[in-house]
Amino acid sequence: MEHLQAYRAAGGGKHRANKSIKARARNRRLLIAAAVLFGAGIAATESSAQSGPFAPLAGSWSGGGTVTLDDGSTERIRCRAKYAPIGPTMEMSLTCASDAYKFNLGANVKAEGGAIAGSWSETSRNISGSLQGRGSGGSYELVASTAGFNANISLKTSGNKQNVTMRADSQFRGANISMSK
Repeated sequence: MEHLQAYRAAGGGKHRANKSIKARARNRRLLIAAAVLFGAGIAATESSAQSGPFAPLAGSWSGGGTVTLDDGSTERIRCRAKYAPIGPTMEMSLTCASDAYKFNLGANVKAEGGAIAGSWSETSRNISGSLQGRGSGGSYELVASTAGFNANISLKTSGNKQNVTMRADSQFRGANISMSK
């Protein structure tokens, strides 16, 4: 018994084990608070991505379709797209390939009202230009242009289905693509 009294006296009248229990409880509360704050930050980011004119596009899509070349021939293509909207802005990438044809399209756009403006690049051919158009709520009509190239792009999204139609005045005449999430 004397041993226990001496032990408590050395700890200022308190049992030392109580300190470690209290410290663990405090650390656990801090970890929970940090997790809640981290989760709230992610939720705010997802909320920003899921609101705005490009929200219906958010995420990864895949599918296929056809590409038409200047000689009138068509080829089947497989495509992947990724859309990352944040409020009124969006980054996107679209990669399509067939046995003999491939394109890698990237774009950054911003919507103000119903107007959309931004830039695009096609990395496999090292070309880039501007995007202009209108749209919201999953339906967009755009024109991609650069010196010697113009393409009309129609993009329509409904639920987890998306159709992309491109018409151009170059070696690449157009594409019809259907994708889903």
